[in-house]
Amino acid sequence: MKRLFLVILIISIFFGIYFIVNNYFPYLVSNTIPVSKNIVQYLPASNKTTSPFNLLNGYKIDVFADLKNDLPRAMTFDDNQNMIVSLPSKGKVTVLSDLNNDLKIDKRKDILFKLNKPHGLEYKDGYLYVAETNMVSRYMYNFNTQEIGQKEILFELPADGRHFTRTIKINGNKLYTSIGSSCNVCIEKNIFRASILVSELDGSNLEVFAKGLRNTVFFDFDKFGKMWGADIGRDNLGDNLPPDEINIIERGNDYGWPYCYSNNIKDLKYDSDEKNQCNNKVGSIYDLPAHSSPLGLTFDSANNIYVALHGSKNSSFSVGYKIIKLTTFADRISDVEDFVTGFLSDSGNVLGRPSGLIFDKDGNLYISDDKSGLIYVVSD
Repeated sequence: MKRLFLVILIISIFFGIYFIVNNYFPYLVSNTIPVSKNIVQYLPASNKTTSPFNLLNGYKIDVFADLKNDLPRAMTFDDNQNMIVSLPSKGKVTVLSDLNNDLKIDKRKDILFKLNKPHGLEYKDGYLYVAETNMVSRYMYNFNTQEIGQKEILFELPADGRHFTRTIKINGNKLYTSIGSSCNVCIEKNIFRASILVSELDGSNLEVFAKGLRNTVFFDFDKFGKMWGADIGRDNLGDNLPPDEINIIERGNDYGWPYCYSNNIKDLKYDSDEKNQCNNKVGSIYDLPAHSSPLGLTFDSANNIYVALHGSKNSSFSVGYKIIKLTTFADRISDVEDFVTGFLSDSGNVLGRPSGLIFDKDGNLYISDDKSGLIYVVSD
């Protein structure tokens, strides 16, 4: 009897530790994906990168910058086409300059330090906007010298619990901020959680733009001004549920989390609830494989969407680890195809994890990889 009690106690302690780490320290769990190789080991010594990547016909990929242990996430460009990059794990923001326009970094300058997991970045009219996990701020920024001014805090954000990233986007004269849920699945107490916020560029008039979005890490606006976002679904419903989502995000809409997912399918946790909490919720435009973890999302000049699938978590097999291209037509996805693969080897080794995506003024696509520390550039 004592032996049985001891076994039960050990099992309880194990699951208790897992629950605490998974729910309150998810960043640790998200980086325990089994990885035995690094994509840098597979890159050729020449200036032209092919192996281990496969791309759509007519495109090529090269390494723009190797930041080594400074793992890049979000990117933006200033008026001189210097790339500004967030390094959340280091608490820094850096500027990368391609002085001779050969799609290779020539100069790097770190401009911000000791920040609280900086993620989202935007540049507009001489200001650099930076989203830390607990606030959004802006700085006067000189794009000729890369000199940075004093910090102006625009507004503060809840920083506890799950999902540390805060992503920002400017459209017109409005500033949009995404903030993920504090948990895997729960009823939030703070209305800013699991939502996208909107404010003036100076941070005033902050309010919820759309809600019910568990973790829309990246979002962007198409050429018609509509906001599209990639939302990461909850864990612990098995390998195939729930799907991750592509949503058209509009003011005042509720996209269902935590009560439902996909096309208003009720979450099992709330299945016994007498109320149908999926009434008046907005379903997804397109569903991605569960646990593929869509991050970077951007549009090309033809209004095609590119999405970085960061890779599987909470899944018994590897899914994601690639860039996909989605063709849009009349607010729908009409076609989906792989654009860049090779972050996952044929033998199942995770070589890299694509994160952020951004096009430059010439139509080159940049991809940040927050496992290898590389930023790639795709050109035609």
